[in-house]
Amino acid sequence: MRIAIIAFALGVWLLQRQESLPGMRGLMVAVAVAITALIAARWLPGKPLRIGLLMFAFGALGLTHAAIFAHIRMADSLDARWEGQDIVLKGIVASLPQPFDLGVRFEFDVEDADPAEASIPRRVLLSWYNGLSREEYQEVMPLRAGERWRLSVRLKRPHGNANPHGFDYEASLLERGIRATGSVRPRGIAERLDAMVPQPSYAIERLREAARERFWDALPEHRYAGVLTALAIGDQRSIEPGDWDVFTRTGVNHLMSISGLHVTMVSGLAAGLAIFGWRRSERLALRLPAQKAGALAGFAAAFAYCLIAGFAVPAQRTLYMIGVVALAMYLDRVTTPSRVLALALALVVLLDPWAVLSPGFWLSFGAVAVIFSAATGRPRPSHWLLKWGALQWAVTIALAPALLAMFQQVSLSSPLANAVAIPLVSLVVTPLALAGAALPLPLAQWPLGLAHWLLEMLMFLLRWLAALDASVWRQHAPAAWTLPLALIGVAWLLLPRGFPARPLGLLLLSPMLAVAPSAPEAGALWVTVYDVGQGLAVLVRTRSHALLYDAGPSWSPEADSGSRIVVPALRSAGIRELDALVVSHDDTDHSGGALSVLRAMPTGRLWSSLPASDPITQGPTYRLPCIGGKAWEWDGVRFEFLHPVAATLADPDQKANNLSCVLKASGRGGAVLLAGDIETKAEAQLLDANGPAVRSTVLVVPHHGSSSSSSPAFVAAVAPELALFAAGYRNRFNHPRADILARYAESGARVLRTDLGGAIEIRIDAEGWSAIEYRSRERRYWRNI
Repeated sequence: MRIAIIAFALGVWLLQRQESLPGMRGLMVAVAVAITALIAARWLPGKPLRIGLLMFAFGALGLTHAAIFAHIRMADSLDARWEGQDIVLKGIVASLPQPFDLGVRFEFDVEDADPAEASIPRRVLLSWYNGLSREEYQEVMPLRAGERWRLSVRLKRPHGNANPHGFDYEASLLERGIRATGSVRPRGIAERLDAMVPQPSYAIERLREAARERFWDALPEHRYAGVLTALAIGDQRSIEPGDWDVFTRTGVNHLMSISGLHVTMVSGLAAGLAIFGWRRSERLALRLPAQKAGALAGFAAAFAYCLIAGFAVPAQRTLYMIGVVALAMYLDRVTTPSRVLALALALVVLLDPWAVLSPGFWLSFGAVAVIFSAATGRPRPSHWLLKWGALQWAVTIALAPALLAMFQQVSLSSPLANAVAIPLVSLVVTPLALAGAALPLPLAQWPLGLAHWLLEMLMFLLRWLAALDASVWRQHAPAAWTLPLALIGVAWLLLPRGFPARPLGLLLLSPMLAVAPSAPEAGALWVTVYDVGQGLAVLVRTRSHALLYDAGPSWSPEADSGSRIVVPALRSAGIRELDALVVSHDDTDHSGGALSVLRAMPTGRLWSSLPASDPITQGPTYRLPCIGGKAWEWDGVRFEFLHPVAATLADPDQKANNLSCVLKASGRGGAVLLAGDIETKAEAQLLDANGPAVRSTVLVVPHHGSSSSSSPAFVAAVAPELALFAAGYRNRFNHPRADILARYAESGARVLRTDLGGAIEIRIDAEGWSAIEYRSRERRYWRNI
């Protein structure tokens, strides 16, 4: 059974790696082949052959199961004709509304649409902004889960930034059943129709919202109130980004949401109380044994906690495991830990085939498998402290390959941090948080106040650990072929004591750590234009140097593309420091992520046209103005600033766009020109000062393809073979403009766009140039291309 379930789960995973969904005829063939293999496995001799056929059959069934689910969900989509059109929707606020700086975000179950012929998905994600400009300002009305509203909206198909080793936002929306996103229109229809729609799922969300408000009222201005909210109701967005960084660096981030440990604790507490009370009643004890009553009560409590906490994958896994154990106890059956874990795995992938896309799925099941293996079937240290330490060691070592593959980092302080945090958070802080969520407000302040004080004490330790240079091991993204070797090496290392040659497992781990990503040859030039939405961030690499041109936009005081996209991409590429950062000009869609990059990456020098008072220029990095004529050479590649000249930089009347640093990098096989946001006036100055020197093989088109740039004279002078447009998907400025796209196409240039193709990687060497879009290289059936 366990082998069959693992094969089924691998089949589900394989489906999620496909570029397109198999047709119904192909699925029918797969089912027929699977049935044939099952029949053959029953009658053929030889155990290895039977196991092979069994795995093949259940793998095919898992792929078919996931494909059917995917066909149904993908059919619930927004017709491209209705993207960007004003539509009036009637529906229900289906999730916990999430306030943010500019408004509120919420999931919306659509009941009706006007016009009636509009094809609208059943669930959409809406943002209601105060206004992105003064002309669009509007009052955001208070929303509550379960309310019915009529709203004027504009929708678009699911679309996220697509970068190497980046977060797949579109896959996340698919798993949540959200098939369109959009915004409430300024000064449009916004009418509350019903205060509450009586339906269980909406009632649960209303309860979660009431609990969150109780935390806000009981702990005003308390630093870690958001952490307690996350522990009680699973609202992870309540946690401050800075706190998440501390939790990630110390490896306790799994505790600061609804983890399996918390669900187990709630279940165990309920089971213990039920058994205690049940035994006090002779009539009840005769009717049903206390142990069975406790098992049922434990499962019921775990189920209720998972519902109120949002039903994340770790919580699902624990709930199903508790359910299997409770059922076995009720039926007087004996079951093994591995069988319990396998049944939980089967239930998760059956009910949610997209769970395999979540890192939490692999880490959660992997951690529990290691715990079961380490706790059974081998001699253990006699002292409880040694047992706890051995268990932490086993989990840390076992999960290291997966963490390096998914996040390119492993917390080295995790064993110590978890040794303290697990018992404190799971056994003390979480019960206090749940008590505060259940009690009326005056009484809730006592348990919540104590829980907050304990968190403050814990955070002193975690912040100290996080500040240590050796707290985290970071490295490049390992090559795919090294991961299976590393997993075998980990399994070898964790074999029972006395097994010969256990240290040889380190040899199998070493390729993951030692095999570095490839780098350009001398004289070659690698350029990556990241997909940062409506903004610009470009990495330029030579044999042994790296330069970042702009760092993308800032989205809020806590979030920007520097920390969310650029820094993870640099680290995954094996870049530990930057030789130079160029911030082209004073505009947040180019400079918004620069401070995050400077904080995270050692940087040799900063070139910019920013004013001396700008916060970006105040750090220790050596700062220089990007004056035209400045040139240098790295590894056979020549870099030169072509604009602005000193007089332009000193002119107070110049627009910030026209002060953009224009950088040309020339290698053996061609050159790339990075033009920032210069407009036609600056383009003319650039041509007058440099003449034919502006000619380049590759051009990152100025100002995202705005009509105020890319004059015919500029396009003709640069004469690019490849024109790259960095712009956000369906952005509010309508960049790139159709006439500018046509101008470059008519010039003979190949045109690529980050909003359609994701990050674009260009390689220029002695043999010429090549370019590939991330969405073309990493195709998935759900990606909007």
